[in-house]
Amino acid sequence: MGFLGSLLGIIGFGIGIPLGLLLGFLLFIYVEPGDVKEPISRPIHEFDTNSLLDILPEIPLWVKHPDYDRIDWLNKLLSDMWPYLDKAICGVIKSTAEPVFAEYIGKFKLKSVEFKNLSLGTIPPSIHGIKVHETNENELVFEPAVRWAGNPNITLVLKLLSLRITVQLVDVQLFAAPRIILKPLVPTFPCFASVAVSLMEKPHLDFGLNLLGGDVMAIPGVYQYVQDTIKKQVASLYLWPQTFEIPILDGSVGPTKKPVGILHVRVVRAIKLLKMDLLGASDPYVKLSLSGDKLPAKKTSIKMKNLNPEWNEDFKLTVKDPDTQVLQLHAYDWEKVGTHDKLGMQIVPLRLLTPHETKEFTLNLVKNTNPNDPHNKKWRGKLVVELTFKPFIDDSELFSGSLHGSGKREDMIGKGSEDVSLNRAGLLLVLLQGAEDVEGTHHNNPYAIVNFGGEQKKTKTIKKTRDPCWNEEFQFVLEEAPLKEKIRIEVMSRRTGFSFRRKESLGYVDINLNDVVYNGRINEKYNLINSRNGVLHVEIRWKVI
Repeated sequence: MGFLGSLLGIIGFGIGIPLGLLLGFLLFIYVEPGDVKEPISRPIHEFDTNSLLDILPEIPLWVKHPDYDRIDWLNKLLSDMWPYLDKAICGVIKSTAEPVFAEYIGKFKLKSVEFKNLSLGTIPPSIHGIKVHETNENELVFEPAVRWAGNPNITLVLKLLSLRITVQLVDVQLFAAPRIILKPLVPTFPCFASVAVSLMEKPHLDFGLNLLGGDVMAIPGVYQYVQDTIKKQVASLYLWPQTFEIPILDGSVGPTKKPVGILHVRVVRAIKLLKMDLLGASDPYVKLSLSGDKLPAKKTSIKMKNLNPEWNEDFKLTVKDPDTQVLQLHAYDWEKVGTHDKLGMQIVPLRLLTPHETKEFTLNLVKNTNPNDPHNKKWRGKLVVELTFKPFIDDSELFSGSLHGSGKREDMIGKGSEDVSLNRAGLLLVLLQGAEDVEGTHHNNPYAIVNFGGEQKKTKTIKKTRDPCWNEEFQFVLEEAPLKEKIRIEVMSRRTGFSFRRKESLGYVDINLNDVVYNGRINEKYNLINSRNGVLHVEIRWKVI
C-alpha cells in the first residue's frame, strides 16, 4: 500500500505541474485584467473621528502650524541630489567607522570587521516644514522637521574565529526635529564659522536588524530595550540644551576672535639710546601695540634730550590670543618738523608670560625682526618693561558653586560672585551692529559716535542708506565696574557733497550699564530718541579680570 501511494503521488506531481503551467498561460493570455480603481479623495470634514486620528501624524507641519513654512523646492533638491549625497555620506561613514573597527581587531577573538554593502537606498529624507527664528544675535537659527522612511542596504561582515557573521540594517524610519544654528556670521565664505545642532525632542527611530538571516528585533523584549537605549543615549548627547558643534572656519577669522584678557605693560626706562640729533641728544618716546590688533598704538610721553629716559608709565592692551600674539615695542626720536627717527624696536611673545605674574624684560633694541640682518648687530640701547597678563574670569567660573535648597549658589550669598564682578577691573566691549530706518533731513550718510568716560569713538560712514551696518567693536578698559554710569551712542550723518548743513543728528540713546555688569552681556535694539522710526542694534559685554 505504501509503494502504491508513493507511485500515485509521483504520477500526480508529474501530471499536475504541466497542467498548472498550461492553465496559467491560458489565463494570462485570454483573461483581461479589470480596471484599477482610482483612490477616492474626500474633504477632511467628511472624515469620521477615527479616520482623522489615523491621518493626523502624516499631515505636514506647515499645515498644522503657521510658524512652519512649506519648502517643496528643498525636497525636490534633495530628491535630485540624493544619488550623489548617498555616495558622499556613505564615504564619510566608511572613513569614520573603519578606524573605530580597527581598534577592536584582535579583541574578543575578532579577526576583521568590514562593510559588505553600504548604501542609504533610493528614498531620500523629506522635510515636512521649516521654522526660522529671528534673534538679535549674529546667527541664523532654523528648525526643520525631518522624516525619513528609507530602504538602506548596510551590511557588516564580522569574522569571529572561524565563523563569518553577517549583520544587516534594513527598513529605517527616522523622525527628528533638530535646531540648526549657523554662528557667528562672518564676511568669509561660507559666511558662518560653525554649525551647532541640537534636538528639540527625543527622535523616533525604527529599524530592522538581521543577524545570520533572522530579525533580531522580532525577539520579545529586544525591540523596546533597543529603542529606549538609543533614545537615552541620543538625548544625553544632543537633546537641547546639549549641542553638537561642527567647526567650519578656523579661529583665524576675525569676528570669531574674542578678547580673553588684559596685558598690563609698564614701560620703565631706556638705557643708552642712540644720539640722533647733531647738536644734542635724542627726544625718545615708545609706541606699543599687539600683533593682529587693529586699534591705534599707544605711546609714552616724550622725554626731551635724554638718552637714559625713565617713564614708569602704565598701559593696558586687550589680548585675543596669548599663544600667538606678540607685544611690539618701537622707540622713536621725536622731531618737531619731519618724520620721527627710529631708534630701535623689539618684540615679546605673550606665551612667555604666566597669568597674574609680573615679569620684567630688559630688551636689546634692534632695527628689525630679521635675525640675519647685519644692522641688528649695531648697539641701539636697551628698553626695560614689566608685563603682566590677566585673563578674564570665565562666566562659568564666576557663577560656580553648589546650589542650596532655595536655588541660590553659595558664592552668590554674602560676598559672592556679585562682589567679585563689582570690585575688579574689567573690559567693556561695545559692538555697534547697525541701525534701521534712520532718516536725515538733508542727507543720509550715517555713522555712530560712542561717548563714554570722557572718550569718544566713532564708526565708519556708510553713504546713502537708511539701514547702515557697521559691525564695529570698541573697547574701554576700566578700573571698576561701571555700575552708575551710562553710555551715549548717537547716530550722525555727514554730507559728502555740497550741502548747507555739514552734519546733523539722526537720533541718540542713553544706555544704563547696570544690566551689563550684573548679567555680563546685553544684546538689544533701542528706539532712537529724536528720531521718527530709527532703531539702533547694540551688543555690550562686561569682562571681569
